[in-house]
Amino acid sequence: MNNKAYLLLLMTTLFWGGNAVAGKLAVGHVSPFMLTTMRWVLALMVLAPFAWRPLRRDWPAIRANLPLLAALGCVGFTLFNATFYSALQYTAAVNVSIEQAAIPMVIIVLNFLLFGVRAKWLQLVGFALSLVGIALTASHGDLSRLAELDINFGDMLMLLAVLFYGIYTVFLRFKPDLHWLSMITVLASSAFVATLPFLAWEYTRGNMVPPDGRGWAIAAYTALFPSILAQVFYIRGNELIGGNRAGLFVNLVPIFGTLLSVLLLGEDFRLYHAVAIALVFCGIALAEHGGRKAAGSVPSVRAPIKD
Repeated sequence: MNNKAYLLLLMTTLFWGGNAVAGKLAVGHVSPFMLTTMRWVLALMVLAPFAWRPLRRDWPAIRANLPLLAALGCVGFTLFNATFYSALQYTAAVNVSIEQAAIPMVIIVLNFLLFGVRAKWLQLVGFALSLVGIALTASHGDLSRLAELDINFGDMLMLLAVLFYGIYTVFLRFKPDLHWLSMITVLASSAFVATLPFLAWEYTRGNMVPPDGRGWAIAAYTALFPSILAQVFYIRGNELIGGNRAGLFVNLVPIFGTLLSVLLLGEDFRLYHAVAIALVFCGIALAEHGGRKAAGSVPSVRAPIKD
C-alpha cells in the first residue's frame, strides 16, 4: 500500500512542479484568472464523457454533501490556483516551487488545531527544517528581511495560496464515499463556477489577457496533468497513508519545480535555493520516517474513493 501511495504522490508532485513552470510561461500569453477558468473548462470537457454514469449513481450522496464539495472545489481548486498564478506575475517560478513546501506545515498545524491530530516529534523536526527552507526562499536568502516584513508581493501571494491548499487538504477527511470520477468532476465543476467572479473582476479591471497559441497549450497542460491526474493521485494518496504523511510529499514540488524552472525557463539558481531544497528534502525524510512509525494512527481521510 505504501509503495503505491509513494508512486502516486511522486507523480502528483512532478505534475505540480510543472504547473509552476506553466504558470510562469503563461505570463503575457493568458491572464491568471482566465487561465484558471480555462483550466477547469478543459478539464470538465475531458471528464464529462466518462463521468456521467458514476455521477448519476452517486447523485444522492453528491446532493447531500453539495455545500462541502462546493467549498472544497472553491478553496482547493479555484482560490489556490488563482492566487498561485497571480503570484507568478511577481516572483520567480523557483520561489513559488519552493514555497509550496509550506503546505505540509499548514496541514499539520490545522489538523492539530481543528481535529487534535498530533504530529510525532520527527514530523515536527521535519516541519522546522522545512520552515527554515521556506523562510530562506521567501526572504531571498536574507532572513533579516523577514523581521522587516520586506517580502516580495508574489511570495506573499504564494504563502496565501499555501494556506488555501492546506485548508482543502485537511477537510478532505469529510468527503463522501464517491467514485473518483464523480469526486473530481464535482470539484472541477465547483471550481469553474467559483472562477467566474474572479474572471469578471479581471475583465472589469482591464487586466484580462485572452489566450494566444502558447496560452492554449499551457491551459491544456494544466487541465490534464495538474488538474485531473494530480488531484486524483493526491486524493488517493491521502486515503492510503493519511493527510499528514501524504501532505509531506508536497515538499518534493520544490525539487521538480526548481529543476524544471532552471532547465526550461533559464531562471537563476542561487546558493540559498540549494540550501532551502536540502532543508525541505531532509524535512520530508525525517517526517515520513516519523509518519511510518505512527501508521497505526487514525488516517486523515475518512472515506475512500470507489474504484
